[in-house]
Amino acid sequence: MKGILIFLIVFGLLVFVHEFGHFIVAKKSGILVREFSIGMGPKLFQIRRNPTTYTIRWLPLGGYVRLAGSDDESKLDPGMTVILQLNDQDEVVRIDASESDMPIEGIPVQVTKADLVDNLVIEGYENGDENKPVTYHVNHDATIIEKNGTELIIAPRDTQFNEAKVWQKLATNFAGPFMNILLGFVVFLIWTFTVPGPATTTIQSTTNGSPAQIAKIEPGDRIVAVNGQKINSFEQVTEKVNQSKGKSLKFELSKDGSTKTVMVKPKAHRIQKQKIYQIGIVAKSNENAGVKLKRGWDTAVSTTGLIFNAVGNLFRHFSLNKLSGPVGIYSQTSQVSQMGFTYVLAFLAMISINLGIVNLIPIPGLDGGKLLLNLIELVRGKPISEEHEAIVELIGFGLLLVLIIAVTGNDIYRYFIK
Repeated sequence: MKGILIFLIVFGLLVFVHEFGHFIVAKKSGILVREFSIGMGPKLFQIRRNPTTYTIRWLPLGGYVRLAGSDDESKLDPGMTVILQLNDQDEVVRIDASESDMPIEGIPVQVTKADLVDNLVIEGYENGDENKPVTYHVNHDATIIEKNGTELIIAPRDTQFNEAKVWQKLATNFAGPFMNILLGFVVFLIWTFTVPGPATTTIQSTTNGSPAQIAKIEPGDRIVAVNGQKINSFEQVTEKVNQSKGKSLKFELSKDGSTKTVMVKPKAHRIQKQKIYQIGIVAKSNENAGVKLKRGWDTAVSTTGLIFNAVGNLFRHFSLNKLSGPVGIYSQTSQVSQMGFTYVLAFLAMISINLGIVNLIPIPGLDGGKLLLNLIELVRGKPISEEHEAIVELIGFGLLLVLIIAVTGNDIYRYFIK
Protein backbone atom coordinates (compact mmCIF):
# COMPACT_ATOMS: atom_id res chain seq x y z
CA MET A 1 0.00 0.00 0.00
CA LYS A 2 2.85 2.35 0.86
CA GLY A 3 4.49 1.67 -2.50
CA ILE A 4 1.26 2.42 -4.38
CA LEU A 5 0.77 5.69 -2.49
CA ILE A 6 4.33 6.87 -3.16
CA PHE A 7 4.00 5.87 -6.83
CA LEU A 8 0.81 7.93 -7.16
CA ILE A 9 2.52 10.91 -5.52
CA VAL A 10 5.68 10.63 -7.65
CA PHE A 11 3.92 9.93 -10.96
CA GLY A 12 1.22 12.50 -10.27
CA LEU A 13 3.74 15.19 -9.34
CA LEU A 14 5.79 14.55 -12.48
CA VAL A 15 2.79 14.89 -14.78
CA PHE A 16 1.32 17.82 -12.83
CA VAL A 17 4.55 19.84 -12.98
CA HIS A 18 4.93 19.05 -16.68
CA GLU A 19 1.42 20.24 -17.49
CA PHE A 20 1.76 23.26 -15.20
CA GLY A 21 4.72 24.35 -17.31
CA HIS A 22 2.58 24.30 -20.46
CA PHE A 23 -0.24 26.03 -18.58
CA ILE A 24 1.66 28.98 -17.14
CA VAL A 25 3.59 29.80 -20.34
CA ALA A 26 0.48 29.46 -22.52
CA LYS A 27 -1.39 31.94 -20.32
CA LYS A 28 1.54 34.37 -20.40
CA SER A 29 1.62 34.03 -24.20
CA GLY A 30 -2.04 34.91 -24.58
CA ILE A 31 -3.09 31.38 -25.60
CA LEU A 32 -6.41 30.37 -24.10
CA VAL A 33 -6.16 27.56 -21.57
CA ARG A 34 -9.71 26.21 -21.49
CA GLU A 35 -9.14 23.69 -18.71
CA PHE A 36 -6.45 22.81 -16.21
CA SER A 37 -7.17 19.43 -14.62
CA ILE A 38 -5.67 17.80 -11.58
CA GLY A 39 -6.19 14.07 -11.98
CA MET A 40 -7.84 12.09 -14.75
CA GLY A 41 -11.20 10.44 -15.35
CA PRO A 42 -14.65 11.60 -14.22
CA LYS A 43 -14.95 15.13 -12.85
CA LEU A 44 -15.18 15.48 -9.06
CA PHE A 45 -15.11 19.26 -8.70
CA GLN A 46 -14.77 22.33 -10.90
CA ILE A 47 -14.31 26.04 -10.44
CA ARG A 48 -13.95 28.63 -13.19
CA ARG A 49 -11.67 31.61 -12.91
CA ASN A 50 -11.82 33.47 -16.23
CA PRO A 51 -10.83 32.31 -18.66
CA THR A 52 -9.78 28.87 -17.32
CA THR A 53 -11.85 26.13 -15.73
CA TYR A 54 -9.97 24.27 -12.98
CA THR A 55 -11.12 20.71 -12.37
CA ILE A 56 -10.27 17.95 -9.94
CA ARG A 57 -10.88 14.44 -11.25
CA TRP A 58 -11.22 11.08 -9.55
CA LEU A 59 -8.01 9.35 -10.66
CA PRO A 60 -4.96 10.96 -8.94
CA LEU A 61 -2.65 10.42 -11.90
CA GLY A 62 -1.17 13.77 -12.87
CA GLY A 63 -3.38 16.06 -14.91
CA TYR A 64 -3.64 17.85 -18.24
CA VAL A 65 -4.23 21.20 -19.91
CA ARG A 66 -6.67 21.87 -22.73
CA LEU A 67 -5.32 24.61 -24.95
CA ALA A 68 -7.73 26.26 -27.35
CA GLY A 69 -7.12 24.85 -30.80
CA SER A 70 -8.76 23.45 -33.90
CA ASP A 71 -8.82 20.01 -32.27
CA ASP A 72 -10.60 21.39 -29.19
CA GLU A 73 -13.22 23.72 -30.66
CA SER A 74 -16.68 23.81 -29.13
CA LYS A 75 -19.16 22.50 -31.69
CA LEU A 76 -22.95 22.48 -31.74
CA ASP A 77 -24.39 19.95 -34.16
CA PRO A 78 -27.51 20.80 -36.19
CA GLY A 79 -30.63 19.37 -34.60
CA MET A 80 -29.45 19.43 -31.02
CA THR A 81 -31.27 21.54 -28.46
CA VAL A 82 -29.30 23.93 -26.24
CA ILE A 83 -30.24 26.41 -23.54
CA LEU A 84 -28.95 29.94 -24.06
CA GLN A 85 -28.46 32.65 -21.45
CA LEU A 86 -28.23 36.23 -22.71
CA ASN A 87 -26.78 39.42 -21.28
CA ASP A 88 -28.32 42.90 -21.41
CA GLN A 89 -27.04 43.33 -24.98
CA ASP A 90 -28.84 40.12 -26.05
CA GLU A 91 -25.50 38.35 -26.54
CA VAL A 92 -25.18 34.70 -25.61
CA VAL A 93 -22.98 34.44 -22.55
CA ARG A 94 -23.71 30.85 -21.53
CA ILE A 95 -24.58 27.74 -23.55
CA ASP A 96 -25.89 24.56 -21.97
CA ALA A 97 -25.13 21.74 -24.43
CA SER A 98 -25.11 19.03 -21.78
CA GLU A 99 -28.66 17.88 -22.60
CA SER A 100 -29.01 17.36 -18.88
CA ASP A 101 -32.30 16.74 -17.07
CA MET A 102 -31.54 19.88 -15.04
CA PRO A 103 -30.57 22.52 -17.60
CA ILE A 104 -29.74 26.11 -16.74
CA GLU A 105 -32.41 28.76 -16.94
CA GLY A 106 -32.59 30.37 -20.36
CA ILE A 107 -33.99 30.10 -23.87
CA PRO A 108 -34.25 26.63 -25.44
CA VAL A 109 -33.06 26.71 -29.05
CA GLN A 110 -32.97 23.92 -31.61
CA VAL A 111 -29.71 24.53 -33.50
CA THR A 112 -29.65 24.68 -37.29
CA LYS A 113 -26.23 26.27 -37.63
CA ALA A 114 -23.56 27.43 -35.20
CA ASP A 115 -20.13 29.02 -35.47
CA LEU A 116 -18.30 29.47 -32.17
CA VAL A 117 -14.91 30.12 -33.78
CA ASP A 118 -15.09 32.88 -36.41
CA ASN A 119 -18.51 34.51 -36.74
CA LEU A 120 -19.67 33.67 -33.20
CA VAL A 121 -23.33 33.10 -34.02
CA ILE A 122 -25.98 30.49 -33.25
CA GLU A 123 -28.94 30.03 -35.61
CA GLY A 124 -31.98 27.92 -34.87
CA TYR A 125 -35.57 27.75 -33.74
CA GLU A 126 -36.60 29.17 -30.41
CA ASN A 127 -38.56 26.61 -28.37
CA GLY A 128 -38.41 24.33 -31.42
CA ASP A 129 -40.86 26.54 -33.32
CA GLU A 130 -39.75 26.33 -36.96
CA ASN A 131 -41.87 29.37 -37.74
CA LYS A 132 -39.58 31.49 -35.56
CA PRO A 133 -35.99 31.22 -36.87
CA VAL A 134 -33.60 33.19 -34.67
CA THR A 135 -29.97 34.28 -34.84
CA TYR A 136 -28.02 35.01 -31.68
CA HIS A 137 -24.61 36.65 -31.49
CA VAL A 138 -22.28 34.93 -29.08
CA ASN A 139 -20.10 36.90 -26.68
CA HIS A 140 -16.37 36.38 -27.24
CA ASP A 141 -15.99 35.13 -23.65
CA ALA A 142 -19.13 33.00 -23.51
CA THR A 143 -19.01 29.62 -21.80
CA ILE A 144 -20.37 26.25 -22.85
CA ILE A 145 -21.43 23.35 -20.64
CA GLU A 146 -20.30 20.15 -22.32
CA LYS A 147 -22.09 16.82 -22.23
CA ASN A 148 -19.91 15.66 -19.31
CA GLY A 149 -21.01 18.69 -17.27
CA THR A 150 -17.74 20.61 -17.51
CA GLU A 151 -18.22 24.32 -18.17
CA LEU A 152 -15.53 25.87 -20.35
CA ILE A 153 -15.03 29.13 -22.18
CA ILE A 154 -15.52 28.81 -25.96
CA ALA A 155 -12.44 28.95 -28.18
CA PRO A 156 -12.63 31.81 -30.74
CA ARG A 157 -9.92 31.63 -33.38
CA ASP A 158 -7.86 34.54 -32.01
CA THR A 159 -7.35 32.63 -28.72
CA GLN A 160 -6.23 29.38 -30.34
CA PHE A 161 -2.76 27.88 -30.11
CA ASN A 162 -2.29 27.78 -33.90
CA GLU A 163 -2.84 31.54 -34.13
CA ALA A 164 -0.04 32.34 -31.66
CA LYS A 165 3.36 33.58 -32.79
CA VAL A 166 5.92 30.87 -33.41
CA TRP A 167 8.07 31.89 -30.44
CA GLN A 168 5.00 31.58 -28.20
CA LYS A 169 4.38 28.06 -29.50
CA LEU A 170 8.03 27.16 -28.96
CA ALA A 171 7.97 28.51 -25.40
CA THR A 172 4.71 26.71 -24.57
CA ASN A 173 5.87 23.35 -25.92
CA PHE A 174 9.29 23.65 -24.28
CA ALA A 175 7.88 24.67 -20.90
CA GLY A 176 6.65 21.18 -19.95
CA PRO A 177 9.99 19.34 -20.31
CA PHE A 178 11.82 22.35 -18.84
CA MET A 179 9.66 22.25 -15.70
CA ASN A 180 10.44 18.56 -15.24
CA ILE A 181 14.17 19.23 -15.51
CA LEU A 182 13.84 22.22 -13.17
CA LEU A 183 11.91 20.08 -10.66
CA GLY A 184 14.73 17.53 -10.74
CA PHE A 185 17.32 20.21 -9.95
CA VAL A 186 15.18 21.65 -7.11
CA VAL A 187 14.59 18.22 -5.58
CA PHE A 188 18.31 17.41 -5.72
CA LEU A 189 19.00 20.69 -3.87
CA ILE A 190 16.46 19.61 -1.22
CA TRP A 191 17.83 16.06 -1.11
CA THR A 192 21.35 17.25 -0.38
CA PHE A 193 20.20 18.62 3.00
CA THR A 194 18.50 15.34 4.01
CA VAL A 195 21.73 13.32 3.94
CA PRO A 196 25.13 13.85 5.59
CA GLY A 197 27.37 16.39 3.89
CA PRO A 198 30.09 15.39 1.42
CA ALA A 199 32.84 13.22 2.85
CA THR A 200 36.11 14.99 3.63
CA THR A 201 39.60 13.55 3.81
CA THR A 202 39.55 13.76 7.63
CA ILE A 203 38.92 10.52 9.55
CA GLN A 204 35.91 10.47 11.87
CA SER A 205 36.29 6.86 13.07
CA THR A 206 37.77 3.48 12.20
CA THR A 207 36.16 0.03 12.37
CA ASN A 208 37.35 -2.32 15.08
CA GLY A 209 39.92 -4.79 13.75
CA SER A 210 40.02 -3.05 10.35
CA PRO A 211 43.23 -2.51 8.32
CA ALA A 212 43.06 1.21 9.21
CA GLN A 213 42.91 0.54 12.96
CA ILE A 214 45.71 -2.01 12.75
CA ALA A 215 47.82 0.61 10.91
CA LYS A 216 47.20 3.10 13.78
CA ILE A 217 45.06 5.50 11.74
CA GLU A 218 43.14 7.58 14.30
CA PRO A 219 40.10 9.90 14.34
CA GLY A 220 41.16 13.42 13.35
CA ASP A 221 43.89 12.24 10.97
CA ARG A 222 43.67 13.92 7.57
CA ILE A 223 44.75 11.93 4.51
CA VAL A 224 47.27 14.04 2.58
CA ALA A 225 48.58 11.53 0.02
CA VAL A 226 48.37 7.86 -0.98
CA ASN A 227 51.43 6.22 -2.52
CA GLY A 228 52.94 9.67 -2.98
CA GLN A 229 49.96 11.08 -4.93
CA LYS A 230 48.24 14.11 -3.38
CA ILE A 231 44.65 13.55 -2.22
CA ASN A 232 41.99 16.26 -2.60
CA SER A 233 38.78 14.30 -2.01
CA PHE A 234 37.55 11.19 -0.26
CA GLU A 235 36.48 9.77 -3.63
CA GLN A 236 40.16 9.68 -4.60
CA VAL A 237 40.90 7.64 -1.46
CA THR A 238 38.15 5.15 -2.34
CA GLU A 239 39.49 4.89 -5.90
CA LYS A 240 43.06 4.25 -4.72
CA VAL A 241 41.93 1.57 -2.26
CA ASN A 242 39.87 -0.25 -4.92
CA GLN A 243 42.70 -0.07 -7.44
CA SER A 244 45.13 -1.62 -4.95
CA LYS A 245 43.60 -5.10 -5.39
CA GLY A 246 44.69 -5.84 -1.84
CA LYS A 247 48.28 -4.57 -2.11
CA SER A 248 49.62 -2.39 0.72
CA LEU A 249 49.28 1.38 0.32
CA LYS A 250 51.36 4.15 1.86
CA PHE A 251 49.16 6.75 3.57
CA GLU A 252 50.55 10.15 4.48
CA LEU A 253 48.51 11.66 7.32
CA SER A 254 48.40 15.05 9.00
CA LYS A 255 47.01 16.00 12.41
CA ASP A 256 47.50 19.08 14.59
CA GLY A 257 50.47 20.25 12.53
CA SER A 258 52.33 16.93 12.65
CA THR A 259 52.58 14.29 9.93
CA LYS A 260 53.04 10.55 9.84
CA THR A 261 53.24 7.75 7.29
CA VAL A 262 51.60 4.34 7.68
CA MET A 263 51.22 1.25 5.50
CA VAL A 264 47.70 -0.12 5.07
CA LYS A 265 46.73 -3.41 3.43
CA PRO A 266 43.13 -3.17 2.06
CA LYS A 267 40.78 -6.07 2.75
CA ALA A 268 38.38 -7.53 0.16
CA HIS A 269 34.62 -7.71 0.81
CA ARG A 270 31.79 -9.16 -1.27
CA ILE A 271 29.03 -6.56 -1.80
CA GLN A 272 26.23 -7.49 -4.20
CA LYS A 273 28.43 -10.17 -5.80
CA GLN A 274 31.21 -7.66 -6.42
CA LYS A 275 34.62 -7.70 -4.79
CA ILE A 276 35.22 -4.35 -3.07
CA TYR A 277 38.39 -3.39 -1.20
CA GLN A 278 38.09 -1.40 2.03
CA ILE A 279 40.31 -0.27 4.88
CA GLY A 280 37.58 0.40 7.46
CA ILE A 281 37.43 4.19 7.79
CA VAL A 282 34.51 6.57 8.17
CA ALA A 283 35.17 10.06 6.81
CA LYS A 284 34.05 13.20 8.57
CA SER A 285 31.30 14.96 6.61
CA ASN A 286 31.31 18.63 5.63
CA GLU A 287 28.04 20.17 6.87
CA ASN A 288 28.66 23.62 5.37
CA ALA A 289 25.46 24.79 3.60
CA GLY A 290 27.36 26.14 0.60
CA VAL A 291 29.23 22.86 0.16
CA LYS A 292 25.98 20.91 0.39
CA LEU A 293 24.30 23.12 -2.22
CA LYS A 294 27.23 22.64 -4.57
CA ARG A 295 26.98 18.86 -4.06
CA GLY A 296 23.24 18.97 -4.90
CA TRP A 297 23.84 21.09 -7.99
CA ASP A 298 26.75 18.93 -9.17
CA THR A 299 24.66 15.79 -8.67
CA ALA A 300 21.85 17.26 -10.77
CA VAL A 301 24.26 18.29 -13.53
CA SER A 302 26.01 14.90 -13.60
CA THR A 303 22.63 13.10 -13.61
CA THR A 304 21.52 15.21 -16.57
CA GLY A 305 24.70 14.32 -18.43
CA LEU A 306 24.29 10.61 -17.70
CA ILE A 307 20.68 10.66 -18.95
CA PHE A 308 21.68 12.43 -22.18
CA ASN A 309 24.34 9.77 -22.71
CA ALA A 310 21.82 7.02 -21.96
CA VAL A 311 19.36 8.45 -24.49
CA GLY A 312 22.10 8.65 -27.11
CA ASN A 313 23.14 5.06 -26.35
CA LEU A 314 19.51 3.97 -26.67
CA PHE A 315 19.46 5.14 -30.29
CA ARG A 316 22.81 3.48 -30.99
CA HIS A 317 21.94 0.17 -29.32
CA PHE A 318 18.19 -0.07 -28.86
CA SER A 319 16.79 -2.44 -26.23
CA LEU A 320 13.42 -2.54 -24.44
CA ASN A 321 15.31 -3.30 -21.23
CA LYS A 322 16.68 0.26 -21.35
CA LEU A 323 13.14 1.66 -21.19
CA SER A 324 10.55 1.75 -18.41
CA GLY A 325 6.86 2.63 -18.53
CA PRO A 326 4.40 3.17 -15.67
CA VAL A 327 4.71 -0.50 -14.61
CA GLY A 328 8.49 -0.22 -14.41
CA ILE A 329 8.30 3.11 -12.60
CA TYR A 330 5.83 1.59 -10.11
CA SER A 331 8.14 -1.37 -9.44
CA GLN A 332 11.18 0.87 -9.00
CA THR A 333 9.23 3.28 -6.78
CA SER A 334 8.08 0.40 -4.57
CA GLN A 335 11.67 -0.75 -4.14
CA VAL A 336 12.95 2.75 -3.42
CA SER A 337 10.13 3.46 -0.93
CA GLN A 338 11.43 0.65 1.26
CA MET A 339 14.87 2.28 1.40
CA GLY A 340 13.74 5.54 2.99
CA PHE A 341 12.73 9.12 2.30
CA THR A 342 16.11 10.32 1.01
CA TYR A 343 16.16 7.58 -1.63
CA VAL A 344 12.63 8.52 -2.74
CA LEU A 345 13.76 12.15 -3.15
CA ALA A 346 16.78 11.17 -5.21
CA PHE A 347 14.64 8.84 -7.34
CA LEU A 348 12.04 11.59 -7.90
CA ALA A 349 14.76 14.04 -8.99
CA MET A 350 16.35 11.54 -11.36
CA ILE A 351 13.08 10.38 -12.95
CA SER A 352 11.89 13.98 -13.35
CA ILE A 353 15.04 15.02 -15.23
CA ASN A 354 14.76 11.83 -17.28
CA LEU A 355 11.13 12.59 -18.21
CA GLY A 356 12.04 16.12 -19.26
CA ILE A 357 14.92 15.01 -21.47
CA VAL A 358 13.02 12.13 -23.09
CA ASN A 359 10.13 14.49 -23.91
CA LEU A 360 12.58 16.68 -25.86
CA ILE A 361 13.34 13.86 -28.31
CA PRO A 362 12.04 15.09 -31.72
CA ILE A 363 9.49 12.30 -32.18
CA PRO A 364 5.90 13.12 -33.21
CA GLY A 365 3.64 12.75 -30.21
CA LEU A 366 6.25 14.07 -27.78
CA ASP A 367 6.92 17.72 -26.99
CA GLY A 368 10.15 17.38 -28.93
CA GLY A 369 8.15 16.51 -32.05
CA LYS A 370 6.02 19.63 -31.59
CA LEU A 371 9.15 21.72 -31.09
CA LEU A 372 10.54 20.33 -34.35
CA LEU A 373 7.38 21.44 -36.18
CA ASN A 374 7.69 24.88 -34.57
CA LEU A 375 11.31 25.15 -35.78
CA ILE A 376 10.26 24.13 -39.29
CA GLU A 377 7.61 26.86 -39.16
CA LEU A 378 10.25 29.34 -38.02
CA VAL A 379 12.49 28.46 -40.98
CA ARG A 380 9.66 28.34 -43.56
CA GLY A 381 8.02 31.51 -42.27
CA LYS A 382 4.64 29.79 -42.17
CA PRO A 383 3.18 26.81 -40.30
CA ILE A 384 2.73 23.35 -41.74
CA SER A 385 -0.85 22.79 -42.85
CA GLU A 386 -3.14 21.40 -40.18
CA GLU A 387 -3.87 18.35 -42.36
CA HIS A 388 -0.17 17.45 -42.69
CA GLU A 389 0.48 18.16 -39.03
CA ALA A 390 -2.44 15.91 -38.07
CA ILE A 391 -1.03 13.09 -40.21
CA VAL A 392 2.41 13.45 -38.60
CA GLU A 393 0.85 13.50 -35.12
CA LEU A 394 -1.28 10.44 -35.91
CA ILE A 395 1.72 8.45 -37.13
CA GLY A 396 3.72 9.54 -34.09
CA PHE A 397 0.99 8.58 -31.64
CA GLY A 398 0.62 5.23 -33.39
CA LEU A 399 4.32 4.49 -33.04
CA LEU A 400 4.31 5.66 -29.41
CA LEU A 401 1.31 3.45 -28.64
CA VAL A 402 3.08 0.41 -30.07
CA LEU A 403 6.22 1.31 -28.07
CA ILE A 404 4.22 1.82 -24.85
CA ILE A 405 2.52 -1.57 -25.25
CA ALA A 406 5.88 -3.25 -25.91
CA VAL A 407 7.58 -1.51 -22.96
CA THR A 408 4.68 -2.28 -20.60
CA GLY A 409 4.69 -5.95 -21.62
CA ASN A 410 8.44 -6.12 -21.13
CA ASP A 411 8.16 -4.40 -17.71
CA ILE A 412 5.53 -6.90 -16.56
CA TYR A 413 7.78 -9.76 -17.64
CA ARG A 414 10.93 -8.27 -16.06
CA TYR A 415 9.45 -7.23 -12.72
CA PHE A 416 6.62 -9.69 -12.07
CA ILE A 417 7.19 -12.87 -14.11
CA LYS A 418 10.90 -13.40 -14.71
